[in-house]
This record gives sequence, structure tokens and C-alpha cells, in this order.
Amino acid sequence: MTKPTREEAEKAVHTLLRWAGDDPSREGLKDTPARVAKAFQDWFSGYDQDPEAYLARTFEEIEGYDDMVILRDIRFESHCEHHLAPIIGRAHVGYLPTNRVVGISKLARVVEAYARRLQVQEKMNSQIAHTIEKVLKAKGVAVVIEASHQCMTTRGVHKAGVTMVTSTMLGAFRGNSDTRREFLNIIGNPASREDR
Repeated sequence: MTKPTREEAEKAVHTLLRWAGDDPSREGLKDTPARVAKAFQDWFSGYDQDPEAYLARTFEEIEGYDDMVILRDIRFESHCEHHLAPIIGRAHVGYLPTNRVVGISKLARVVEAYARRLQVQEKMNSQIAHTIEKVLKAKGVAVVIEASHQCMTTRGVHKAGVTMVTSTMLGAFRGNSDTRREFLNIIGNPASREDR
């Protein structure tokens, strides 16, 4: 697939503005096609990122640490692949290391790389978990995502305040209910927190 040029992208936005019923040549919309193209470069920059590469550098001097490593409340912004509407939420990521750990910012970067693509939350959840499992060779990986989908809140059924929660449990998190329970207790019940 050949990627369209910037000019072609701007022309497409120009057409959509006309289709919406407005005049793309009026002052307020004159620069909108360029702005939207630039926004798309930012919103969908995940296509130019390699999530596996973020996990390549690890640290082995961990003094035998083999308990959970958890990074919770990783805020992300994504877009629904069905309507291009925003998905805004938080991801909670945990893993059980074998003999090495990764810098915690790298876990957030993996989330970000997948979020900055057109997404379905279930798929994104699975992609994050399987990438961490594959690269880190972790004994277990747990990923829980909670998000609000603007395709549901601003169109269609128009239900605001609804949060979708998905989870992927791999290895020890899937096979051991105590391990899974500990992870879920540590991240709490994100959807019910008052700071949301």
C-alpha cells in the first residue's frame, strides 16, 4: 500500500468539509485541512514506532527480584477504527520478570505506540500484553485497560459516563488465581476511583 501524499490528505479533508455542508474556503476553515493532516501525524504516529524495540534494553542486576512489576494509570488517547472517534483511558500493566526488568517508561511507551494507531480496545489490550510477554520472556503478563469511547458517547446511543474495561492475562496471571487477584487488588477498581 502506497501512503498518500500530504497534499492528497489535505484534499480529502477539504472534501469532507464540503460534504459536511460548510465552505472550506471561508476564513475559519481555510487552514483546517493542513491542521487536520498535521494532527493525524501526531494521533497516528504509532504506525512509525516499533513497540518491541522499546523493550529491547533490559537490566539484569535485580538482586533476584522476581515479584510483580506494575505500572498503573498509564493515560492514553487512541482512536476507534470504526468511526475515528477518540478513545480516552488508562492502562494498567504488570509482569513477573524472569531474570531481567525493563525501564518503567518503556512500558508506557509500548502502550503509547499501540494507542497511537486506529484501534479496537480488545485488540490493543492483547497487543500490549503479547508484546511484553514475547520480548521480556516474562513468567506472566497482565494488562487491564479502562476507557471511554467517544463513538458511543457523542454519537449513536449517546451514553456518557460509560467505561469499557478489558483485560488480558498471560502465563502466571492466567494460571494462578492468587497472582491474578494480587494484581487486581494492587491496581484497585480503576473505574470507581473519585479522581476520574
